[in-house]
Amino acid sequence: MTDRRSFIRMAIMGTAGVIVAGCDRISQSDWGPKVLNKAQGLNRRVQALLAPSSAMAKEYTEADLSPVFRSNGTAMPTTEAYQSLLANGFRDYRLQVGGLVDRPLSFSIDDLKQIEQVAQITRHDCVEGWSAIGKWHGVRLSHVLDKVGVKPNARYVVFHCYDEMDPGEPYYESVDIPEARHPQTLLAWGLNNQPLPIKNGAPLRLRVSRQLGYKQAKYIARIELVDSFAHIAGGKGGYWEDYGYEWYAGI
Repeated sequence: MTDRRSFIRMAIMGTAGVIVAGCDRISQSDWGPKVLNKAQGLNRRVQALLAPSSAMAKEYTEADLSPVFRSNGTAMPTTEAYQSLLANGFRDYRLQVGGLVDRPLSFSIDDLKQIEQVAQITRHDCVEGWSAIGKWHGVRLSHVLDKVGVKPNARYVVFHCYDEMDPGEPYYESVDIPEARHPQTLLAWGLNNQPLPIKNGAPLRLRVSRQLGYKQAKYIARIELVDSFAHIAGGKGGYWEDYGYEWYAGI
């Protein structure tokens, strides 16, 4: 898996090498950062027009469920923190929610179930070219955000995960506040009427049904609300985004 990830990163970085070199020179100029920031803002406004907050991903019936729901990315985190939780069946698991919130809180899976329990049958589309339809059980992320209270300056919701893609590089992802509040954006603890399998992200994963698979963070350890990605890893809003993937991965 590490060799595959390294190959993908090298391919992305190789094809973008000339662009990156040019961007480095631009970013070091006095005017470059202002232009790049405006371009990024325009790009996200265009995305908002193409995928308004009211747009819904297609939902299916149980007759459409895929016989096997594949695992994408990590299938078994090896970090000490995760293995410790796994050893006692996730009884000690607590989802930490903090950052730009009024009331930092932590939630067990049972706490989340007390907030709400919903089911949703949607399709997972992987950037590698495969798809699968699954029935997800969870809580709307918007309801968790309501519990902690989102500060006015918060722009993004960042998901920090227990799995490391390479030693010292934890997986992370993010969505903006409108996507986080979309009714189909879930924190899922179940798949196909069963507890979420380890390979699919137990004990808790993100489901953003309007975006590609790499946005669906698994093994969530904590959620952080922020106004910028600048202080997080490579600053692009996600593990794969730091290596060149698009931040908005709409389908």
